[in-house]
Amino acid sequence: MHLGNYLALLTGSETALAEAFATIRDHHRDEPDIGYTCWLLGTWSQAHVQALAPSVARYQAQKSAEPERLMQTLFAGPRTGSLALMRDLQDVWLLANQVDLCWNVITQAAQALRDSELEALYRRCQPQTQRQIAWLLSRIKQAAPQALVVAA
Repeated sequence: MHLGNYLALLTGSETALAEAFATIRDHHRDEPDIGYTCWLLGTWSQAHVQALAPSVARYQAQKSAEPERLMQTLFAGPRTGSLALMRDLQDVWLLANQVDLCWNVITQAAQALRDSELEALYRRCQPQTQRQIAWLLSRIKQAAPQALVVAA
């Protein structure tokens, strides 16, 4: 059974997503909505990691290195210039979509195994992931005109 592999991928991806929200918060303190919103959205991912712990233990998930490699690729260092915020938001959006995909894959396995605890966890956590993605996309759309048309 490979469910443990995906639980490890999800846990690592949620951890990376929380770190990514913190990175954006730290790099873009001058944006008024970024600080609190990124803090809040990051706490959701941290809570998801904690909530996943019993399932991770039950299915003997081993830590996955993939999310760390993805974080290193996406956030090689602080960006500067007019595109920085938009590109950082885009990178976090990619991570959030990886998390969303992992949740969807895992819930399919949970249904096949009739693991009602894991299914309930999906129903509780996945809507927050969807809200993270929706906020990121909305914020990208807000930043795009300034970054792509107005800025030099």
